[in-house]
Amino acid sequence: MNETTAPQENRSADASGDQPGIIETDLPGRLDRLPWGRFHTLIVLALGVTWLLDGLEVTLAGAVASALKTSHVLQFSNADVGIAGSAYIAGAVLGALGFGWLTDRLGRRKLFFITLFLYVAATAATAFSWNLASFVLFRFLTGAGIGGEYTAINSTIQEFTPARLRGWTDLAINGTFWVGAGVGAAGSIVLLDPAMLPPDWGWRACFLIGALLGLTVLFMRMWVPESPRWLITHNRADEARRIVEAIEAQFHERGVEIARAPGKLLRLHARDHTPLAEVAHTLFDAHRRRSLVGLTLMTAQAFFYNAIFFTYALVLTDFYHVPGDHVGWYLLPFAAGNFLGPVLLGRLFDVLGRRRMIAFTYAVSGVLLTLSGWMFTQGLLTVTTQTIAWMVIFFFASAAASSAYLTVSETFPLEIRALAIAVFYAFGTALGGIIGPTLFGRLIDTHERGAVFAGYLIGSALMLAAAIVAGIWGVAAERKSLEDVARPLSAADDH
Repeated sequence: MNETTAPQENRSADASGDQPGIIETDLPGRLDRLPWGRFHTLIVLALGVTWLLDGLEVTLAGAVASALKTSHVLQFSNADVGIAGSAYIAGAVLGALGFGWLTDRLGRRKLFFITLFLYVAATAATAFSWNLASFVLFRFLTGAGIGGEYTAINSTIQEFTPARLRGWTDLAINGTFWVGAGVGAAGSIVLLDPAMLPPDWGWRACFLIGALLGLTVLFMRMWVPESPRWLITHNRADEARRIVEAIEAQFHERGVEIARAPGKLLRLHARDHTPLAEVAHTLFDAHRRRSLVGLTLMTAQAFFYNAIFFTYALVLTDFYHVPGDHVGWYLLPFAAGNFLGPVLLGRLFDVLGRRRMIAFTYAVSGVLLTLSGWMFTQGLLTVTTQTIAWMVIFFFASAAASSAYLTVSETFPLEIRALAIAVFYAFGTALGGIIGPTLFGRLIDTHERGAVFAGYLIGSALMLAAAIVAGIWGVAAERKSLEDVARPLSAADDH
């Protein structure tokens, strides 16, 4: 049989004479056996840019902190900068929950357009803020768009990526956050230069970068299809089959051979949505151990990252006396280390396994932060060696943080994948991300290195605790189909 056609027809039981209301499909297996090709690369470019946008936003928030404090219009304090950072995270939390529920109910494709539209509008509006209240509101809405993007995009990419490459792909895509961070840092260097733009125009121009990039991405997403895995769980098997056949045809047209191994046949009960009661039962009863792992990983990395990164510029300006318009130069090497971590370590998550690598990267990050924090307290670091220390720490921490998103998106059933991502992102970020920037903003305001070190110790302790939890209860999901890692809720009993 030609591999560009379906080896087994997806059919409803009503049409095939089997048990009524049952859909039989081998589409997930056919997606998993595909070689990496142009289709997957385009998916990564069109959808993975979400992390780039988030990196851009977070970096700009840190890089323009000094400009916001010296702005004649805003006149922010360090605490105000921390509040704005927390507002962005709070928006991401609520956006993830609301849009995550809609993503599982209405489809991946609809939501990744809606969330991107919200992001573009809100980040553009931030550029026109006139006081603290308006700035905080627009940062909240920007975060809501990004939070919604995380749920829709993570689930879509997971469901299109072949199982044997899912770990590396997911980590590498998450690593593009730091490409956005580099763009934001480079943009801030130019736009915050008083010789280039007046002080109150520079920070406004910085936020328009994200809006312009987001508009470009909208056009890139026009050709991205709906997830076949989502379609078959919503009684739209014929539409899902046509999408998979079209993808296979693209490989055939380019002369690429597709493995002939037969895919596993799934039998699913037809349904159009999953009740919230079943979602709660699945997350907190049937898979409560996986939920504990996901919540721990997300909380630890959220505090670790958001506490340090949102106040990165404040440490440089307040303790190392780096001019505000020079902060971007120190963010560039920091971003490089964060990007290289997931890219270079990501393959090991598929080869050596999830549990081993997740525990390793979390533990190393916690230990290194404690060591560098002590050196910071003792005054043993210069601004250069501090930057090098953070580069090394976040080489590992970036892979660790990316693995948290990988874990929560692949270890729960297909029908609730987006909402599961949202729930753990929201809980983890609310516990670790909202508190972190505000706490560190106040610690830095004390101008006491010991106080800042105390905050670092909290972050280290959380990362070490997460390493232990992952090492004991983590799921060995490497090279396995999503349906084998977590049985679909709609799965019918085998004959």
